[in-house]
Amino acid sequence: MTTSPAIQSLKSTYKFLRTPIIVSAPMRVFAGPDLAVATSRAGGLGFIGPGLKPADLGSKLERAQALLDQAPIDHNSKSPQPSSSHILPIGVGFQLFDGDLQIATSTVRKYKPAAAWLFVPKTGQSEVDQWTLGLREASPSTKIWLQVGSVAEAMAAAESKHAPDVLVIQGIDAGGHGLRKGAGIISLLPEVWDALRKIGSDIPLFGAGGIADGRGVAAVLGTGVAAGAVMGTRFLASKEADVKSDYQNDVLRVADGGQSTIRTDLFDRLQERHDWPERYDGRAIINASVRDELAGLDFRENKKLFKSQQQDGSLGWGDDGRMTAYVGSAVGLVTSVERAQDIIERAREDAKQALRKAVAELDN
Repeated sequence: MTTSPAIQSLKSTYKFLRTPIIVSAPMRVFAGPDLAVATSRAGGLGFIGPGLKPADLGSKLERAQALLDQAPIDHNSKSPQPSSSHILPIGVGFQLFDGDLQIATSTVRKYKPAAAWLFVPKTGQSEVDQWTLGLREASPSTKIWLQVGSVAEAMAAAESKHAPDVLVIQGIDAGGHGLRKGAGIISLLPEVWDALRKIGSDIPLFGAGGIADGRGVAAVLGTGVAAGAVMGTRFLASKEADVKSDYQNDVLRVADGGQSTIRTDLFDRLQERHDWPERYDGRAIINASVRDELAGLDFRENKKLFKSQQQDGSLGWGDDGRMTAYVGSAVGLVTSVERAQDIIERAREDAKQALRKAVAELDN
């Protein structure tokens, strides 16, 4: 079977990749160097999140460099082991609206990560272009991945003279922050593909949002337009994630994600994060804070209760907790904490099995 040009190009750029291509998302504070390196060692592409502040990234890349120096790459190995001989075989994420381009370019110039994932511009494509140009000048070998959540955003990116190397199409099922208004990736991916082909664009597409196992990976690949899949929530329950055990237990506790999660800006307001662009909110677990908001509790009282639990550690989690727990709607499929390598290898094999089964059931 012939491999698509998009996948051929990606495997040429990232020689450690194995198909189906699985990416660990740059979850802001949860995706650190250990998770990113473990993902790439398993033949995926791992991303480090932007952290709480721009200056955090340097120390994380320093650790990633040290981890990768311990494992020389073997392009012919069935389980490739990336090293840091030319570029770091991991990516980094940048939240543009509260990022620092000067720090970003300096960091990328020094460490040369394989990819830079851009998302949440405050002023639209012009801001994306500014970052793209700056990062490419700092490290020409670093590929630009851009997260979008609509056909309009994808078209603006593709028509730019500084178009990204990869587009990550995030659907409404994604955990954490994304567009308030959106569509599921099963419809969004093909519509973006059709729109891009009308203007002659062949930018590779990755699907994100609501993918937590191999069946989700297969569903994305089954659209016939995606080069690979991104998982975020599943990696919250990985041994390498930088996440508190109580948060992780909340991820394992929740089921029926469409009913047990909600898109809301409540937790931004409770944490006094008023800088997020208006068009964004976040998907999180429904807990006491959310239920009280929906029941009409005065926001000042809700905030007081939230701040109180914020100081109580583990008391803030669980069904009666009030702390923020961002997860995607596929959270009910996450039932165990495992190594990232095991998560990826199982997802890869389950995706292959699901696709083979689907093909076998077709009429000749």
